[in-house]
Amino acid sequence: MDIDLTGRTALVTGSTQGIGHAIATGLARAGADVVVNGRDQGRVDAAVQRIRDAHPQARVRGIAADVADADGAAALVAELPRVDVLVNNLGIFGAAPVLEIDDDEWRRYFEVNVLAGVRLTRAYLPGMMERGSGRVLSISSDSSVVTPVEMVHYGVTKTAQLAVTRGFAKAAAGTGVTVNSVLAGPTHTGGVEDLVTELIGDDLPWDEAQRRFMTEHRPQSLLQRLIEPEEIANLVVYLSSDLASATTGGALRVDGGYVDSILP
Repeated sequence: MDIDLTGRTALVTGSTQGIGHAIATGLARAGADVVVNGRDQGRVDAAVQRIRDAHPQARVRGIAADVADADGAAALVAELPRVDVLVNNLGIFGAAPVLEIDDDEWRRYFEVNVLAGVRLTRAYLPGMMERGSGRVLSISSDSSVVTPVEMVHYGVTKTAQLAVTRGFAKAAAGTGVTVNSVLAGPTHTGGVEDLVTELIGDDLPWDEAQRRFMTEHRPQSLLQRLIEPEEIANLVVYLSSDLASATTGGALRVDGGYVDSILP
C-alpha cells in the first residue's frame, strides 16, 4: 500500500519509547509532521533524534508535557493548537493484587489511561470535525476484554477506553473524522520486560523467560511470542490514512490472536 501522510500533523502521546515511539517513527516515515510527547524534555529530545537518525527526511519535533494532568494537557494544546492525527498512546500498567489496590492508585490509573485521552480528544476533535477530516486513535489492549488477574485496575481502564472511543466516534458521525481503538496484544517493550522479570524472575535468559511468560501468563496467544512494537505501528499508520476512511467506532485487534472471540 502507498500511504502518504504528507501535510498532516500527528501527535503521539507517551512516544519516547516502546509502542508510542514505534508509532511516531512509522507516521514520520509515512510523511506526517510528527510531534513526540513525554514528560521529560531530555527523553523527548532523545526520541526525536532517534527518529531523525533513522529517517533523515522526517519532519519531527517534541513537546514535553504531562498530559495526564489537566494543566499539562492545556499547555500542550496551547503550543500545538491543530492536530490532524491524534494517537492517545500514553498508558501505565503494573502487577498488583486487586484486593490491595487503594483508591489513590485506582484514580492514578484512570487519570493516565482514560482521562489523558479524553482531554486531548475533547480539545482536538472539534477542529477535525469543522475541517471535515481527521483521525483519533487510542491504543488499548487485549486486557480491555480479557481482564488480567494480576492487573485488574489496568484492564478496567482499558475497557473504559473502548467505551470512550466509541462515544467520541458517535459524536463525530458524518463529519469525515474517524475515531478508533487499537487492541494491542502482549508486546515486547521495556515495561513488559520488567513485568516478565517480576512474574518469572531474573535468573533465566530472555528467550526462556519470554517463553515461560507466554506459556504461563498469556497462553491464549496464537502467535506464541511477544508482538514487536513496529507491528502495532503498522496498523496505526494504516488507520491514520485515507485508506481507512470507512473504519470508525471500532476496536481493531493486533493482538496475536490473544482474544479468544470473533469480535472483541
